[in-house]
Amino acid sequence: MLHTIRIAAALLLRPDGQTLLVRKRGASAFMQPGGKIGPGETPDAALARELREEIDLDVEPASFEVLGEFHAEAANEPGHRVHADVFLVRTEQVHFHPAAEIEEVKWVSPFDAGGLALAPLTADHIFPHYREMVGRSSL
Repeated sequence: MLHTIRIAAALLLRPDGQTLLVRKRGASAFMQPGGKIGPGETPDAALARELREEIDLDVEPASFEVLGEFHAEAANEPGHRVHADVFLVRTEQVHFHPAAEIEEVKWVSPFDAGGLALAPLTADHIFPHYREMVGRSSL
């Protein structure tokens, strides 16, 4: 049986539609910024904390838009699945510097990640969900 890890993640978008992905130290797959939800922490509060720790972005949880809850195989922890609360977070900021366990940050299109290795949550759930939303309405 797979163990489940509860996380909060951001589809962090800048005005031109690019989204920021992060790669953790020692990992090959890129994923949304975010991380584990601590005991007694709400998903939006956990995401705000993780964004500060990982990429030094200070953003108010009230500005987050709920994208949904998704489940996928964990990219960096074999034998685990993630249960992710995912939020759309908009930013005007263009330059981010990796901190904490993040080794690299990269802006990509949610429609074409340019051949990057993507975490299952990103490739199989978040990007397809976002593309479907954009097809239905104007974000």
